[in-house]
Amino acid sequence: MSKKPFLTKAEAENIIKRFPTPFHIYDERAIRQNARDLNKAFSWNKGFREYFAVKATPNPTILKILKEEGCGTDCSSYTELFMSKKCGFEAPYIMFSSNDTPPDEFKYADSIGAIINLDDITHIETLEKACGIPETVCCRYNPGGTFSISTTIMDNPGEAKYGMTKEQIIEAYKTLKSKGAKKFGIHSFLASNTTTNEYYPTLAKILFELIVEIKEKTGIEISFINLSGGVGVPYDPDKEPNDIFAIGEGVHKVFDEILVPAGLGNASIYTELGRFMLAPYGHLVTTVIHEKHIHKDYIGVDACAVNLMRPAMYGAYHHITVLGKEDCECDHTYDVTGSLCENNDKFAVDRKLPKIDIGDILVIHDTGAHGFSMGYNYNGRLKSNELLLREDGSVVEIRRAETPEDYFSTLEGYWDIIR
Repeated sequence: MSKKPFLTKAEAENIIKRFPTPFHIYDERAIRQNARDLNKAFSWNKGFREYFAVKATPNPTILKILKEEGCGTDCSSYTELFMSKKCGFEAPYIMFSSNDTPPDEFKYADSIGAIINLDDITHIETLEKACGIPETVCCRYNPGGTFSISTTIMDNPGEAKYGMTKEQIIEAYKTLKSKGAKKFGIHSFLASNTTTNEYYPTLAKILFELIVEIKEKTGIEISFINLSGGVGVPYDPDKEPNDIFAIGEGVHKVFDEILVPAGLGNASIYTELGRFMLAPYGHLVTTVIHEKHIHKDYIGVDACAVNLMRPAMYGAYHHITVLGKEDCECDHTYDVTGSLCENNDKFAVDRKLPKIDIGDILVIHDTGAHGFSMGYNYNGRLKSNELLLREDGSVVEIRRAETPEDYFSTLEGYWDIIR
């Protein structure tokens, strides 16, 4: 099977005349439609809200598009909070889900009205000293052990650094209430990039049962349940994508089974998606500049792990399309590489592709989330620009490419260096 790019070869060639490769490009129409589908899938819950994970694609233009579609933002740092505020997000549309959090970041989050999601029971004291206890506060839960769906182990929360145990979170709510908190939320993240419609409903059941127990033991009613992220995308074209409508209905079913009879039917459902919201709607576009034939056949492109770190960092699969050769037989085996002085700087290893020639344009798929955002500057390589394919077919630059001046600008003696 293969994936279909949202750019043709002719369209890419036209864009490259203005913006040379490599670049990341995002599909506005598809991003908006996906956000609308998510909101529709959870429309049964009157308080539903998506808090987009800024870390996935921290670009103000993207954030403003999602804001127009009714989304909030999920932030993990001062910089992400600051960006959200500058993009016009206001309370309660900003969530601050951090860990090992500096006190000053708690203080800033509180000052802009962000909902603070506490990762650890000891952070109650840190928060109180920094800015006092807000009326609305959230706590993060970690059940420990392994997380499985049916007989399949999805992840290992017991090895994760995030969240509180059941005993700790119950005690945390009691403490927060005694210190003036009045509205409470719960949050949990148990698996990453799942491609099963069962993940959210299974997680929801765990959290719904817990908040019924919390109500029975403390009298505290949880007002919102943040299912966090974890709903993923099929990077491999042979895998089926998630059905967000089936997922929404699955959560609805357990909501009605567990929360409604417990008198908690007014609770709001929140999500905190990044990958699901953006990954399929971004491409890294790069041009072939070299080929090398030694013990293996290598194709060298003008992008590198600076532009997309996931394959080098995780060995992650990203599908590759050779524009203009979509219908050609994939009868050649290549490693597709970048220029870094690291042997893991490879976008593909032993990948079956059509015959590739110098000058061919490659689309690397599913880079709309955790693509540009994970970039770095090893070897002094510079980050590329980001483009947006507008709904009307026009293309605009939404982040310029870095320059050597940018790279040197934080150094003492900067002006001496660039003279």
